Amino acid sequence: MTYFEAFAVLIFAGLIHASFQLSISMLTLLSGHAIGGKASQARVTRLTGGFVVGAITMTTLIVSFLTYVLITLAGKNFSPLLWATASGFSIGLSVAVWIFYYRRERGTALWIPRSLARYLSNRTKATKESAEAFGLGLSSIASESLFIIGPSSIAALSIATLPRSLQLFGLVTYVVVASFSLILVYMLVGSGHRLSRIQKWRETNKRFLQFIAGSALAVLGFYIYVNHVIVATIISRGGV
Repeated sequence: MTYFEAFAVLIFAGLIHASFQLSISMLTLLSGHAIGGKASQARVTRLTGGFVVGAITMTTLIVSFLTYVLITLAGKNFSPLLWATASGFSIGLSVAVWIFYYRRERGTALWIPRSLARYLSNRTKATKESAEAFGLGLSSIASESLFIIGPSSIAALSIATLPRSLQLFGLVTYVVVASFSLILVYMLVGSGHRLSRIQKWRETNKRFLQFIAGSALAVLGFYIYVNHVIVATIISRGGV
């Protein structure tokens, strides 16, 4: 994998990660509860900022851990079987996103069990301090790890193929792109935009986001399979 290819995969995987909505749903809930409780704009900004930092921290930890495990177990010589597993997982997740990600009802209710949704909603409502918001941000990423693990695993594989001097930059690239949508909502809330407009946009475009996320996962999976399984197999047999 060339450096250009590795960073292209990182950016593409990061955009897929950014399209997932659980963290954004919890951020808008947190903002709504704070604003409804007559909190000052400065307090709302501190709470939402703590949440965003928590989400970014958990994303960084997940990708760092996966990269460390891959390098420890396989070095940089990843077998076609490992790439094929990542490819199959990505394609399988794409089908799950198409079918299950949003519930078939009005609003932006997601796939998570209702008991977990109630727990997260109650936690959001009870959050009053920045440290609590930070923990809530951590929880938001962990709760959606079933889907996030797909692009994160491929990102970790790409980072692991880079030389040590570029691995940190690769990690930062992925985390920044993956957190882009969350940071954007944080900026909109902080600048005084109405939550109702943000939520209306999310509800109007949820099926489009669902289709794009699933399709992008499928494209990424096929790309990985073709370039790191089929091509590698042909080369190993002396075909080119």
